[in-house]
Amino acid sequence: MFKSSDFLFDQIKCKSSLLCVGLDPELSKLPAQYKKQDQAYLNFCKDIVELTHRSAIAYKINVAFFESQGVSGWLQFEELVKLIPSECLIIADAKRADIGNTSKQYAEYYFNKLNVDGLTLHPYMGVDSLQPFLDFKNKYSIVLALTSNPGSEDFEFTKDLNGSLLYERVIEKFTQLAYSENIMFVCGATHPQEFIKIRKICPEHFLLVPGVGEQGGVLKDTIESGKNSKGGLLITISRKICYPSVELDFKTEVQKSAMRFQTDSYNYFLGV
Repeated sequence: MFKSSDFLFDQIKCKSSLLCVGLDPELSKLPAQYKKQDQAYLNFCKDIVELTHRSAIAYKINVAFFESQGVSGWLQFEELVKLIPSECLIIADAKRADIGNTSKQYAEYYFNKLNVDGLTLHPYMGVDSLQPFLDFKNKYSIVLALTSNPGSEDFEFTKDLNGSLLYERVIEKFTQLAYSENIMFVCGATHPQEFIKIRKICPEHFLLVPGVGEQGGVLKDTIESGKNSKGGLLITISRKICYPSVELDFKTEVQKSAMRFQTDSYNYFLGV
């Protein structure tokens, strides 16, 4: 089933939330009870999902953390995808793209074998490198546009001869495609001043927004400048939810943090 924009808007309204929980398991940061388990990453993420799925409309799984564990990590990653409730959008954060036949293999694995709903992609090699992903009309191709890291200014703010910034050109190019309904864009919360311009280019597309919290992005500013009439944002929070202070009760604090971001995100969308 394609979790269309209408499906996501319904989930935003149903759960009163714009929250996307980031699953970035890192062994050194896990609570002690997980560190010695054979499937530490799976068990940790499984508990995070159980504690937060009533607050979240999406999950973004950072594939790199699972890759670092070799075969065991891949198996845990595949099992985790199966455990996420069906009403939540499942995003694999893998940042893939390559020449056509290679991209086709990536697309087959993530969209057919794993059956994730969306995959992050880098557009540097052009539209043809992403075509095998775009051909899956019932899946989301989530294109990097304006990233949240400091190095985003190295290239993404470069101007062309017409004065357009590179990230603007990326969004314009992909929104002009005839089949752009299954495209989202990654736009970092560390650039709130750019969201008004972004919304002029893609007023209806969903934006996946990392960078709130540890990277310096401000939730209120991001939502006020980046929302559309129905929401249109997936605000990704990872560390602020998954890694509470060691002095506090882990499960209680995870749930409380998710509920806080759920409430705050929707209130800022409503302008409360």
